[in-house]
Amino acid sequence: MLRILVFLALATAAAIGAVWLAERPGEVAIVWGGVTIETTVAVAAVAVLGLVLAGMLLWSALRFLLGLPTAFSFASRARRRQRGFDAVSRGMVAIGAGDPAAARRHAADARKLIADEPLTLLLSAQAAQLSGDKPAADAAFKDMLEEPATRVLGLRGLFVEARRRGDQVAARAFADEAVRLSPSLAWANDALLEFHSTAGEWAQARTAIERRAALRLSDKAESRRHRAVLLAAEALSKQAIDPGAALAATLDALKLDPGLTPAAALAGRMLAARGDTRKAARLIEAAWREQPHPDLAAAYVRLRAGDTARDRLDKALALMKLKPTDPESAFAVAEAAIEAREFGRAREALAPLVAAIPTVRACLLMARIEDGEHGPAGRAREWLTRSARAPRDNAWVADGVASESWMPVSPVSGRLGAFVWTLPPAMLGSAGPSLDGLDGALPEGSPASEALASMSAEAPPSASLSAPGEMTAAIPDPAPARAPAAPPEPEILPPPVAAVPARNSVAEAVLAAEPAPPPAAPMAKQEARTGEPRPTEARAMEARLAEGQSAPSPAVPSKVDLAEIARAPDDPGAPDPAPRKRSFWGFMKS
Repeated sequence: MLRILVFLALATAAAIGAVWLAERPGEVAIVWGGVTIETTVAVAAVAVLGLVLAGMLLWSALRFLLGLPTAFSFASRARRRQRGFDAVSRGMVAIGAGDPAAARRHAADARKLIADEPLTLLLSAQAAQLSGDKPAADAAFKDMLEEPATRVLGLRGLFVEARRRGDQVAARAFADEAVRLSPSLAWANDALLEFHSTAGEWAQARTAIERRAALRLSDKAESRRHRAVLLAAEALSKQAIDPGAALAATLDALKLDPGLTPAAALAGRMLAARGDTRKAARLIEAAWREQPHPDLAAAYVRLRAGDTARDRLDKALALMKLKPTDPESAFAVAEAAIEAREFGRAREALAPLVAAIPTVRACLLMARIEDGEHGPAGRAREWLTRSARAPRDNAWVADGVASESWMPVSPVSGRLGAFVWTLPPAMLGSAGPSLDGLDGALPEGSPASEALASMSAEAPPSASLSAPGEMTAAIPDPAPARAPAAPPEPEILPPPVAAVPARNSVAEAVLAAEPAPPPAAPMAKQEARTGEPRPTEARAMEARLAEGQSAPSPAVPSKVDLAEIARAPDDPGAPDPAPRKRSFWGFMKS
């Protein structure tokens, strides 16, 4: 609409000008080179306008002719650029499809056509990575460092390659440089947090967490959890060298996460050592409400050093009231009751766990109860046998790795706060509880504990986690075959469990080390019961069984003649067989 109005305005102005010139005629004389040209003003104006238009057309034609080489060159470059980007697109598709040969071919075409483009360098690097050519990938990423637009991309690629070859020092340097160039990079901040946490640099790790929170790279709950984990880790590392700083860090961690088990257990122990048992009890009770744990129960029942076993049992019962249905409450009461020699209370606490599918801890506690009441033989051996096949208890688990103690960082992925108290994953060929797990479960002075002590000195180390980021494992030698012993008298075992995991070689070895009762002689028991002398053949058979010889089998005739069997005078003998029915055709044939 605006253009139409402008056009109408220009046309009106031109018409007005033409009318004005027509109403005012005049003469124009041009004298040049002895030639005189006379005309009117209107004709002169039209002639001037025509000369201007002709000049403009001539100039445009001249510029077109002079710009033809440049236009041809520009069109050629445009076509070359388009072919290069087509090669990059096809190369990216080949990388996504996992075709290294096609990716290398398209990357070579792209380098020939558009070598200076950042996408060409990225395609070359990814094609080299897909082909397994690490030097070529490093060279492509280093070329990206020369351009400001691709410098961060090159650092990212070099960081990934350094992590793949295990060069943590170089990877950390690349992450530091990337954060310096672009502080909002999520991968670089996460990598620095992992490096600081793995190295035990808790202050630098907290700085990285605060920077991530400020850039909104993590939510508030995750940031609070990570800060609490770092403070707890710092407290655990300083509890021996600086108890005051360790206690302050632990209390700060509990303010951020009251349910953090290692911080609550450490704070309870340190406050109890200082005499502040009320505050220690409050902190442990708050953590117990969030997540019951054996460390919390052990710290709670031992808040006062002078308490008797009965006092510790009362504290365990008070702790059980906070979480009455949790298995850890039953375990805490059972352990305290065993120490107080109240085995009936211990049985009552473990009854719900034993009635279902008892775990390793439940079976070992039942073995301690039977050992305390009736000695190491009999029912104690039965529960030790069941512990060899019982399901595993909760443990600290992170990324499929189970640890006996809490650690702030996962040794597999390096994640902060990855360990959680849960059931460990099922493993093929699991050996059940280790020697360390059985050591505290068996009573001191019993034959089972003495055998376990001798085995602990000779057994090789099992799979364990020695430090954050380190995991050692050793495969124990197979146990030597035992000589066959005389079969013991059959005993009544507890009802079988539903789930039967793999055998526990440790518990079986402990049972083998205990002295087995001598085999019972059934005929001797019968003689003592009836008072009648036993036959000579029975005495000889028992002597052969005691020496490990097999009893001779009675001679069985290969064929029995029914005519030789004597019958009583009034015995009618076997009934005659029923007559067989014959069909009509069978009767005709006969």
